[in-house]
Amino acid sequence: MALETVEVPLTGKIIDVKASVGDKVKEGDIICILESMKMENPILSPVSGVVKEIQVSAGQSVKAGGVIAVIEY
Repeated sequence: MALETVEVPLTGKIIDVKASVGDKVKEGDIICILESMKMENPILSPVSGVVKEIQVSAGQSVKAGGVIAVIEY
């Protein structure tokens, strides 16, 4: 199986995590919500598969390029 790494697109703060390890996600499902420049940005799954890792938590500050999740597809 292949792994897809979901990266942080913008520096900001994670305000909600919608997916958990072991969850089945479809392409386009919301993984988490990122607040950046007072805007809420949904971070979507780029592939359908199973969440293997979640590396962020609500309230955490993140920088662009950091890892949000790893999805096996």
